[in-house]
Amino acid sequence: MTVLLSTPGVGDLDEVVRALAEWRREGAPMQLHPGDVGYYWQFGPERTAAALRTWRREGRLVGVGLIDGPELVRLAILPEAHDDEELALQMVDDVTRPDRGVLSAGKAHVEALWQGRFREVLQEGGWEPDDPWIPMIRDLSEPVSDGGLRIEVVGSELVDDRVTVHRSAFEGSKFDARRWHAMAAGTPYADARCLLGFNDRGDAVAATTVWSAGPGRPGLLEPLGVHRDHRGRGYGKAIAVAAAAALRDMGASSATVCAEASNTAAVTTYRSAGYQPRPAVRDLRRVG
Repeated sequence: MTVLLSTPGVGDLDEVVRALAEWRREGAPMQLHPGDVGYYWQFGPERTAAALRTWRREGRLVGVGLIDGPELVRLAILPEAHDDEELALQMVDDVTRPDRGVLSAGKAHVEALWQGRFREVLQEGGWEPDDPWIPMIRDLSEPVSDGGLRIEVVGSELVDDRVTVHRSAFEGSKFDARRWHAMAAGTPYADARCLLGFNDRGDAVAATTVWSAGPGRPGLLEPLGVHRDHRGRGYGKAIAVAAAAALRDMGASSATVCAEASNTAAVTTYRSAGYQPRPAVRDLRRVG
């Protein structure tokens, strides 16, 4: 059976998002989430489709990749296919050959956070483990207590505040109101909420977007940030707690986030908000 690589069209995006949601299962390794595609949707559906790659066997989706910059592809595969030899060999061939249109030659990174044949074949070909990431998970089987921050769900009237917090939290970001509206118009945002936290003075101090993969499945925080003028006051913990509460309201089984192991402040913040770390995982890199 042949595994075929293709670039989806705009009309295929809903199918891709549905597959990514179905592949997100409690207890399974983290991989590309429909919320990751939803956040990328800020660039519009045409550009989002152009950044995606799909692998199909007999017409069925078995793998999805999001090209997140010229040197990084973020992947997900059908959970039952983690040890599928044919799929692993074909995907490795496709991501390592520049003529296949996934990654360019030279320095490159692959985010494939599950253990299985795909990672093994890449490493057999000389790819090396990159810096570690810490998956962090908060179980949502029990109610989530209030985090102590006034939380508003962002609509059109709060977009400017949302953008201000984001651009302050992430230096160099070009996120703006136009991008927010494009993101909010995307299919994945139907299962998402943008949250904005306000302090006692009414200042917008922290923000996050939470993405559901459907009832009974793990949800995602992407992104989460605190305004630089309001750091060190517990607002990161508070908005992370609010994110968990929102995902529970949406039916998610858990709230998940992946933090760089080197970012000890982020790891500490999420732990304080009830997110439990899992064993570190690593991207794979090819040195140019």
